[in-house]
Amino acid sequence: MSRSASSRANRRGEPPPSPEPLPAPALDSHTHLDIVLGERPAGDEHGEWAPDDAVDAEIAAAAAVNVTRLVQVGVDVASSRWSAALAARHPGVLAAVALHPNEAGAGRADDAALAEIDRLAALPRVRAVGETGLDRYRTGAEGWAAQEASFRAHIDIAKRHGVALVIHDRDAHEEILRVLDDEGAPEHTVFHCFSGDPQFARACVERGHVLSFAGTVTFGNAGYLREAAALTPVDQLLVETDAPFLTPMPYRGRPNASRLVPHTVRALAEVTGTDLAELCDRLTATAERVFGPWERDAPSGT
Repeated sequence: MSRSASSRANRRGEPPPSPEPLPAPALDSHTHLDIVLGERPAGDEHGEWAPDDAVDAEIAAAAAVNVTRLVQVGVDVASSRWSAALAARHPGVLAAVALHPNEAGAGRADDAALAEIDRLAALPRVRAVGETGLDRYRTGAEGWAAQEASFRAHIDIAKRHGVALVIHDRDAHEEILRVLDDEGAPEHTVFHCFSGDPQFARACVERGHVLSFAGTVTFGNAGYLREAAALTPVDQLLVETDAPFLTPMPYRGRPNASRLVPHTVRALAEVTGTDLAELCDRLTATAERVFGPWERDAPSGT
């Protein structure tokens, strides 16, 4: 399924109701508001952007359940520009910019595109380069070399700008670690939508990387993810939606949104044996360590 087809599939059905608010502020460390809200013409994955009032309403709905900080993530030049612009105007949003590995595998990580990601990464409200990485599921072997070259270029951009690296890892665990070890990972490296088993989680944790868990950790067949979360130190944990994808139980298959983060936070509290309010505080502290402060007047160094 193409990303555009996948985007349409994940907007089908009635949006789930908002859950009970969390007892303390938390965050969504990885969302795609452009895909959640945008209406794209056929063949154009990022054609028409949602109006500001719709975006603001979505952010307000998340804040109403105490999800007060978001990281809006780009996957190509157009969505990266949109993400940076949203973060510049909205105090509750920071941005990540990148060319998705499947974009790279399709030959779209050319010099001009990478130069634009480099330019965007220097902006004060852009605090991460991502999502970048490797995808051995949707990209065939003919695109793997281009993916790896793009991944290495993104690592360099993140390190030069002193921002976090957000990794997309699909069926490429060992290859991801090989490239990170070879290049030298940035100080703050986040495995978005962590998908590995406990052994892989240990390898990442030992390297100091941060594991971000999505709604998949709530799925009945994801015991291995719960085991991975249980062994991850709380100060190396983040939580995300990857909205509109990966909606947590009990709403799997319906459209995801940042306001549904509380379902995943509650699951992580149970798995880690951490008090819910304390976990919210710890997740927020980790996010600010990784991405820097959300407040406009605070220094942005991480």
